[in-house]
Amino acid sequence: MTGPEPAGAAGPERAGAGRGRPTRARRWRDQGLAVGGLVLVWILLWGDLSWGNLLGGLLVGVAVLVFFPLPAVSFGGRLRLRGLLVFAGRFVVELVVASLHVARIAVQPGYTPRSAILAVRLLVPTDFNLALTAEAISLVPGTLIVEVDRDAAVLYVHVLDIRTPADLAAAREQIRTVERRIVAAVGSAAELRQVRSVPVDKELP
Repeated sequence: MTGPEPAGAAGPERAGAGRGRPTRARRWRDQGLAVGGLVLVWILLWGDLSWGNLLGGLLVGVAVLVFFPLPAVSFGGRLRLRGLLVFAGRFVVELVVASLHVARIAVQPGYTPRSAILAVRLLVPTDFNLALTAEAISLVPGTLIVEVDRDAAVLYVHVLDIRTPADLAAAREQIRTVERRIVAAVGSAAELRQVRSVPVDKELP
């Protein structure tokens, strides 16, 4: 026959129950961010911001999460308005410049562009950062993600019109710069310190 349970024995259960509510709230927050990201990608793919595209993207985003559930990706950072504005502004500029560059290649007589596949290791090896960086790179004409090594946090990127070693270095630096802007917009304070501590042109092992 055992004696009465000590008063502190129920502490872990109560603590676990207390943690359940924040975990559930965090899960709903992450789902909302995932839907928002899918809506943004949908609008960018259509190239037109309208109520119809907004509603369509919302329906597609919810359907993707319901019928094709992915492993949970927790968002541990915070939104920074200045970083978001810098990322959006630079993304639009690079989108226009890259589009003009690809158009010039397409109409230039006798010009045969060379391509290359770069392996770029990201500084922040989280699934969230991998996904955002890969999406941002793939949306720009002339670059395309061909493979992602999730364990090693390496993106394999097909880059158009690479002719010299300097072009290779510039393409790698551009991909790292995109990652830095994403971290500056939505990363945690620790992730921001991490990317700022490593030079853009430094080759990672």
